[in-house]
Amino acid sequence: MSNLTITRRHLPHWTLDGAWYYVTFRLRAGGFTDQELQIVLEHVRFGHGRLYRLIAACVMPDHVHVILSPIGGRKLPGVMKGLKGTTAHALNKHRGTRGILWQSESWDRILRDDAELQQKFSYMLMNPVEEGLTDDPWSYRGWYLQT
Repeated sequence: MSNLTITRRHLPHWTLDGAWYYVTFRLRAGGFTDQELQIVLEHVRFGHGRLYRLIAACVMPDHVHVILSPIGGRKLPGVMKGLKGTTAHALNKHRGTRGILWQSESWDRILRDDAELQQKFSYMLMNPVEEGLTDDPWSYRGWYLQT
């Protein structure tokens, strides 16, 4: 049986074994260059099949959206700590800087059914269009759909 755990810092965080999550995490300040956007997207893609199952990811100029489900007994907090840590390390190396890049908390939500998954997927897909970054969301440079 799955165990629901609820924790709270500034935001509520629910974890449930086997759940799919919609997660958004943001930079503390500034934004990504095109090359940095690709660095983050590659790190998100790399975790698929190793740390989580990934449906889609959208890297925006200052934040990231993902739909994923942790695997191998992992929990969402550990997955996010690892993902944010490895991307921060890669970005700092690329920039020649040191320090914390991401906001400490991510916004996460357990997707309760297919309708909610479709709603979050559509939001992710259309986010670059609504922000004026592209006319075609499927060709946006920060979009990834696991096939």
